Formats: sequence, structure tokens, C-alpha cells
Amino acid sequence: MTPAQFSAELRRAERHLSSADPVLGRFMKGRRCELERAARFHPFQALLRSITHQQLNGKAAETILGRVKDRFGQASEGGWPTPEVLAAARLPALRRVGLSRAKSLAVKDLAAKTLDGTVPPSRALHRMSDEAIVERLTQVRGIGRWTVEMMLMFWLGRLDVLPVDDFGVRKGYSTLYGHAELVKPRELAAATQHWRPYRSVGSWYLWRVLDG
Repeated sequence: MTPAQFSAELRRAERHLSSADPVLGRFMKGRRCELERAARFHPFQALLRSITHQQLNGKAAETILGRVKDRFGQASEGGWPTPEVLAAARLPALRRVGLSRAKSLAVKDLAAKTLDGTVPPSRALHRMSDEAIVERLTQVRGIGRWTVEMMLMFWLGRLDVLPVDDFGVRKGYSTLYGHAELVKPRELAAATQHWRPYRSVGSWYLWRVLDG
């Protein structure tokens, strides 16, 4: 799918959601979804960034990621470490750049599972179903369903992902639809069935609700 084709699909998604859900449609008016699809990317690098960012604010996480690159990065990889380098790295060296023990173990497992093919290249991921990707990538230590859902939405351009455990999506839905309490994941899944096959786009707009 070319960028132009993906953009056209986003516009179809918005028309569908506006027709199927008048409440969401009114909020969407004057806004345009900005999800993107990367034809080629490095899943290893994307997941390494995700592991680094877990339970940290963006600035702190990027500082640690910068240290990882400075210590282990390769010029041939645009400054990113290779799976081979991180698989061979010792835990104390990973700890010295600011990674916790749990994240250090997750990074080494990510490297090993990239080398053994558990983490496929982007070209292979584009050919796989959403659930097959979730099943494959959550085999990596420290990678849960939410992390894979973010890759599906923001890297692979999958348009029917609903991250029901995401606080922002749940809060945005509860705010937009006037719920006094935070909607539960199962309730959210049931209440947005009419958004199919464009739940990723609906989710993107729920995040915008919290932006004001």
C-alpha cells in the first residue's frame, strides 16, 4: 500500500466512523487522523525503544537510549546497536548505561529472539495477521500485548486495532461518552464493535479527546 493509498483509506475510515457513531463523528469534525504506515522499518530497533521507555517519562527514556547507542551503537546501523552486539553484551555493561536489571534481561532476550527469527523483519510482519504478530512478539521478555498493539498501529498501519488496556483510550472514551467511571476493557470492546474495521482510527481520536 502506497502512502497515498493509506491516506485514502484513512479518509474512508473517518467517513465510516462519522456515519456509524454520531458522537464520535461530531468530535472528529475539523480533525484528520495522522496514523502512518512504514513500508520498511527495523522491528528490533522499535522494540528496543519500547523496552527502554517502559515506566519512564520520555526525556529520561531517551537519555538512557542515547547512552545505549553511544556505548553499543554501530555507525553502519545509523548509530543503533545490532542484535549481535547486544546479545553478546554483559549485564553489568547494560546496567552501567542506565538499564535496570529487568530491562537488561529484556534487551538481551530481544536480541536473541531477533537473531533466531522469532522477531521477523518488517517485510515479513506486513504479511502476518495482527494476532499472529501479537503471538510472536510477546514471546520476547518484557514485551506485552500493548507494546505490540502500538507497533501494529503506528508502524504497520493496521487499522482495526483497539488497545482496550490503554488508559488514554479508556479515559478518552469515558470522557467523550459521559461515563462517570472509567470504562472497563471488556465494555469498551463491546461498545465499539460498530467501529470495525477501523478501530485504530477511533482509538486515535479517543487519545485526542484528552488533548482537549
